[in-house]
Amino acid sequence: MFEFLRDYTKLPRHILLILGAEFFLQLINSSFLSNLPLYMLAERYTDGQIADATKYRYLGVLMSALFVGIYIRRKKLMPLFFIACTCVPVFAIGILYTVHLHNILLNHTMQLLWGSCFTCMQIPVLPFILRNSEAEHHTTGISLSYATWSAATILASILFSSLNFTNPVFFTESRLLYGMVACGFTGILLVSRVRVTEHVPVPEIKTNDKNTLRADRNIIVRALIPTLIIAVGAGFTIPFISLFFTNVHHLSNPAFNLTNLVASILILLAALLVPKIKKTIGYKVAIPTTQSCAIVALILMATTQYYNHLGISVYIAIGCFLLRQPLMNLAGPMTSEVVMKYVGKRNQEVVSALTAAIWSGSWFFSGLLFGILRDKGIDYVNIFLITAVLYSIGVFWYYLLIRDYEKRQAAGLVDL
Repeated sequence: MFEFLRDYTKLPRHILLILGAEFFLQLINSSFLSNLPLYMLAERYTDGQIADATKYRYLGVLMSALFVGIYIRRKKLMPLFFIACTCVPVFAIGILYTVHLHNILLNHTMQLLWGSCFTCMQIPVLPFILRNSEAEHHTTGISLSYATWSAATILASILFSSLNFTNPVFFTESRLLYGMVACGFTGILLVSRVRVTEHVPVPEIKTNDKNTLRADRNIIVRALIPTLIIAVGAGFTIPFISLFFTNVHHLSNPAFNLTNLVASILILLAALLVPKIKKTIGYKVAIPTTQSCAIVALILMATTQYYNHLGISVYIAIGCFLLRQPLMNLAGPMTSEVVMKYVGKRNQEVVSALTAAIWSGSWFFSGLLFGILRDKGIDYVNIFLITAVLYSIGVFWYYLLIRDYEKRQAAGLVDL
């Protein structure tokens, strides 16, 4: 039944340790994404203030991403993992403390620094896998990296739901978030156990060939346009799902945590199935099909606000959410592998950095717009429908990109 997991056991030990460290940082990240807005809501912050604070985490990534991507092109990556595993939990503590103090300026500073340090794990991890493992392990390594997010969300959701249900007075959002941050320090221990001679790419002979430079730029732009479109749309929705269920359907925090737990289990299973799906039906079918179904589910979930006075609306919203999450996340490892191989080895670090910058920059500006729209009384349904339109455009562009990738591969132009 679980034969598809066998490939993951063959990953090198140093890859597994780094991905283990990523898991503990994602434990903080997933907890903050789902439960920090609820904690801030309990501290009497408005939707606009929550969105305003959230966007600074993404601004931190945006400000650091390109610098990190350029820096790591000919450098070892292990020092950056140590920085991430040390500083991300430290600044997470600062975020929680300043939320309680209602010190807006200091909180925004902590959010900014948190995002900057998170790039030291987020950006180098895929180049580390591609540099330090055999080609046959690339898909499984990338898929497992994506699965760390889901696995972390599952554990966080179990802990938040069970502990909050057991003793809601003691296990408050604040204490549980501090607990997740404490677990995040485990990443330092895992990174310190890595014993590997890193492969650092040999510098290529610099070229002044304008045609070559122009071709590289064109390839990178074509590869990243669908990411930009989808990231902008996602920024209107993903960070604020918990607010949608709380404010529209009046779902309690434990109930949302349980819903998020089930969704995360489905996302994890979907991510682990990616190598098998890739072998069975290929990118061209898998990516557009799963994403199109996810868009339909998002539209159905959003439009439950039109009839949220009916008791059945919350169950339809939850069902659509549980369908959307694994389908939308299924494409992540596949699109990442396509893009990284499409742009070639010499561009992979820069593309990894630009991808992180695009996601964070898009979420920053989307968070800013979300706060403005909510302050003006714009309903969640209308904001989420904007996401659906942007997703549709992005998915079509990915389809065109995959066709071009296959043509370039057949012509021997793809540097695997």
